[in-house]
Parts: sequence; C-alpha cells; structure tokens
Amino acid sequence: MSRSTCKVLYVSGEISPFVRLSALADFMASFPQAMEETGCEARIMMPKYGVINDRKFRLHDVLRLSDIEVSSKEKTDMLHVKVTALPSSKIQTYFLYNEKYFKRNGLFSDMQQGGDVKNSLDRLVFFNLGVLETLQRLGWKPDIIHCHDWYAGLVPVLLKTMYADCEFFRDVHTVLTVHNVYRQGLYPLKGLKKLLPEEVTGRLHCDGEQVNLLFTAAGHSDAVTMPSPVYARKVLAGEVESFGFDKLLGDLTVKLHGISNGLDTKQWNPSIDKLVRKKFDAGRLEEKAENKKHLLEEFGMEFDDGVPLVSAVINFERFQGAGLLLDAVDSLMKLELQLVVSAAGDKDSLKLLQKKAEEYKGQLAVFPDFNDQFYHQVMASSDMLVIPAEVESCGMIQFFALGYGTVPVMYDAGGNADTIEEIVDDSMGSGFVFHEYSPESLAATVSRALEVYRDRERWNGIVVANMQRDMTWAEPAEEYNALYQDIRGGEE
Repeated sequence: MSRSTCKVLYVSGEISPFVRLSALADFMASFPQAMEETGCEARIMMPKYGVINDRKFRLHDVLRLSDIEVSSKEKTDMLHVKVTALPSSKIQTYFLYNEKYFKRNGLFSDMQQGGDVKNSLDRLVFFNLGVLETLQRLGWKPDIIHCHDWYAGLVPVLLKTMYADCEFFRDVHTVLTVHNVYRQGLYPLKGLKKLLPEEVTGRLHCDGEQVNLLFTAAGHSDAVTMPSPVYARKVLAGEVESFGFDKLLGDLTVKLHGISNGLDTKQWNPSIDKLVRKKFDAGRLEEKAENKKHLLEEFGMEFDDGVPLVSAVINFERFQGAGLLLDAVDSLMKLELQLVVSAAGDKDSLKLLQKKAEEYKGQLAVFPDFNDQFYHQVMASSDMLVIPAEVESCGMIQFFALGYGTVPVMYDAGGNADTIEEIVDDSMGSGFVFHEYSPESLAATVSRALEVYRDRERWNGIVVANMQRDMTWAEPAEEYNALYQDIRGGEE
C-alpha cells in the first residue's frame, strides 16, 4: 500500500499518561504514533484538566496560541493552549485551557455519571468549539479530525453547521471511534440550547429532552469505527448489549468499520521496560519471577513459586466489573492464590475491598491508586490478570498482559474473540474465558486456570506463545490508513 500523506488531528478526553479513566487513554497513548509510522502527520488535542501536572509532563505555553476567542451563543471566553510531545514520540499534544472551566479538578461528567452536569456541559461545549478555533489560529489544516468517544461528540456537527461556510474547514472529514458504547454523553437539551444556536441544537440526536452526544457524533461523521471487528458485527446483529447503538446503526451500517487494536512494543515491552524492576523476555522467565517477589514484598506478602499471583486493574464504575470481583473475593480466597487489586473510583466500594484485604491479610492486597509505574510492574509480576468487565468492545489491557507473560482471565464481553483464544481442556489457547456473568463463574474459571498453572510445562508454553505473538499496530494502522484515504476519495 502506498504511504499516506494524510494530516490527522486526534481529539480525546483522556490520554495516558496525562489522564486515564478507561482503555481509551491507553489506546490514545500509542495509536497516533502507529499512524505516523504509516506516513500520517498526527497531532492531538485534549482538555487541560486541573489534575494534569504541567511540570511533570513538561507542558509549556505557546504565545501565538494565547487569547483565542471561543464564542458560544451568549458569551465569549478566552482559550489558552499548552503543548508537549506525547511521551516516547514527537507528536505535538495540545492542551486546551481556560482557568474558569478547567482549574477545578475532575474530568467531564454527564447525566449517566452524575456530578456537576451543568458546569461540565459548559466546559464540554467550550472544548469542542475550542478545537476548531485552535486549528484556525494554528494554521494547520487536517484532512481528518478523528474523534474518540463522546468527549469530542460536537465536533462533527459543528463542522456541518456553525463552521460549514468556513473556508479553512473545506474538505475536512471526520471519523468517530466508539471505545465505550455505554458512555454516551447524555445532557439536557435545554442546557445545550442556552449555549449553542438552533442550527446546531436542531441537529442533535435527542431522546425526548435528552441529548446523546455519542449518537450525534456517529450521525454526522464520515465514518464510525469500533476497536473490534467481532464486536462491531455483534452490535449490528443485536447479539450484545449496545445501549441503543444497534438501532442507530441501522441507518449507518455502511459507515461502520471494525478495526482491531494493537500493542505499542516500544512502550510495552518487558525486555526494555524501564518501569519494571527486572527486565525479561520469553527466554528469561526467571526474571519475571523476580518481579513477582518484589511486588509481593511491597505488600508484605510471602513469595511461593507454587502459588500464582493473580491481579486486577479496575475502576469502580458501572460495567467495569469491580462489583463482580468484590462479590467473588470470598470464593477466590478459598483457592491457592494471592490477589493484588489496583482499584480506583467509588470510595465506598473501595473501602469494602480494603476491609476484605484486612480480613485476608497476606493473601489479598489493594493498591488504591493508579500510576504508570505500578501498572507496568503489576503486568510484569503477575501470573494471571482478571478482566471482569461486563461490557467491553475490545480494550487494551489484555494486550499488555499477553506481552508480559500474564495470562488473562476474562468475561466474554463481546470483542474478546478478536484477541483471546480460549483455553479449553487440553488446548493451548491464550487465556481463560467465563461466559456467565456471575461471581461463581469467575471463581470457577480462576480455579480452572489454577489447574493448568500446576502443570508448569504447559503453563510456560502458553506464556511463551503469548509473549511471542504478533500484536503490533502494523496491520490495524494500515486499515485506518486505507479508511482515511477512502473517505478522502482516494486522495494521496
């Protein structure tokens, strides 16, 4: 395939390591870099939340991107832009900032998540308008604006309304990738009517007096993608819970494309990873065991080579499976294993898990935080990773686990068939899958994994095969490249 010369702006509400709420952040940490390797010129925009540390991430002001006017229906606010490079790359990442909107901590929240919905809506509209105003001030015209989830849900409709006659945006196309189909950006229509003109609000996707920004973006984008061909087919066929997306796609089928995720082997490679205690590869699994020893020591737990370390990295958020794991803890503690959970989110649920850790001290430990170093270290240390999400289009975490010799134990949430070959009976496979969403099924599947773990020759064979698997972005990136060229009419 010929190399693309496409200019692409990626717009997201979360990008690791700056802000991480979901698998979207992990995706955005590597995907733009993969697209640059196909020949695209990539840049990124995201909000400058108050939780982002300027000094830590080396953000700096750009004089010519200061005092950008952003006008909504009734007011004009000033936008300032900070910039840094995406870690391990030279990709310019622009952080859109206004002290009134973003000095306070916290990310966007909608009617599904609760919180300060009114102020969040003000910030969201400011950010989406700000993306288009910043591009004009920057003077860098993308061929594609690639929006991710509902955070950028207004950009496609703004281009077809308020900015339709703007010469700068002539022939600019949009792509929407839906990472989390149940996060849809729900806001009251009356709130948007106060902020945007009727030419925009008249084209929003509404259910009564409630606006759905994800559906709005899908309806106005030139293409819609999901990070799993299998999941996309299941959504269209109504085989999985799609939260109404299947009905919307009835008219958008030709725009929907399922493209798998990939793994950035520069950031996620145990043989060169600077964030782990001991580097290792498929031929040096004894060093992985050393990582396990160190992690257990940090939590005051004893190392026993015959006892597997099982881990989970989860948010206490609906559909992410933290509740299921909590319900299964007592059953899991009856098994011969050690469990380490990195959990964030709902404080009450986290307290319940911490009480369980006190009850099962020495067998269960909780890390009530999330940071990159621990994330890498837990992958490098664990024998198994429990992924209990109830709804998941594909995700990224199982790629990390496979590459670090950690065997996934996953719920069959829809898109897993693209990434995990189930271990059944005497088959090799790459991971264990439970098909009934219950604590009993989760515990039974972990128990089955323990039986295989005791056969160390077979277990090591699975681990080595997983680590040697080709999971890079190369093929998916070329599929996105082809999609970009297609919606541009074959331009090069």
